[in-house]
Amino acid sequence: MEVQITTENFESMKNGQQPLVVDFWATWCGPCRMIAPVIEELAKEYDGRITVGKCDVEENDDIAMEFGIRNIPTILFFKGGQVVDKLVGAASKAKIQEKFEALL
Repeated sequence: MEVQITTENFESMKNGQQPLVVDFWATWCGPCRMIAPVIEELAKEYDGRITVGKCDVEENDDIAMEFGIRNIPTILFFKGGQVVDKLVGAASKAKIQEKFEALL
């Protein structure tokens, strides 16, 4: 299941027990809408092993700025509170899933 990442919960999510995947998106972004179902699917598949969150860059621009997010969609992969991987732009399910696997 996906969680909404906000300024309020980001630190605790980032430093949680499980690796964290954050999908940075915006409502007006076409490619973001294209990969959204893939992210949702992977969130279900990896439930209990990886936390998956969506971060609206319009509402949480402080988080986007902290990580230098300039293009969306951008997916950041966190392990132990640190960014360990990044994917910019729309990608295939196989490519995204490969990055999920690398987190485990």
